Amino acid sequence: MPTQIEYGRPHSTGLVEVLDRVLDKGLFVGGDIRISLAEVELLTIRIRLIVCSLDKAREIGLDWWMYDKHLAPGRVAASEQTALERRVADLERALAAERKKTARLAPATARTPTRRRTRRSR
Repeated sequence: MPTQIEYGRPHSTGLVEVLDRVLDKGLFVGGDIRISLAEVELLTIRIRLIVCSLDKAREIGLDWWMYDKHLAPGRVAASEQTALERRVADLERALAAERKKTARLAPATARTPTRRRTRRSR
C-alpha cells in the first residue's frame, strides 16, 4: 500500500477552505479602543468587523450598503428623484386649484361697482 507524500510547497486548499467557511458562515471581530489621561477619557473608537459573503449578509439582515448614498448613488438618487417628482406633481395640483379658485372669484369682483372718490371743491 503505497502512500503519497508530496515534498515541496504545501497545498493551498487550506486557505481556500478557510475562506470558503468564513464567507459562508461569517466572522465577527469587535473591540474598543479607549485613550484616557488621568482617568479622563479623551477618545473612544469602537471597531466592529463582520466578514461574510453578500448573500450571507443579506440573509442576516445586513444590507445597509444597498441604501447608502455613497455606496449606491444610483439607487438613492432614483428614490429621491421619485419623491421629488411626486412633490412637484402635488404642488402643481395645488397651484392649479388655486388658479381655478382665483379665476372664479375674479369675474365676480369685476362686476361689482366700485365707488369713485371725488374731490369736492370747497
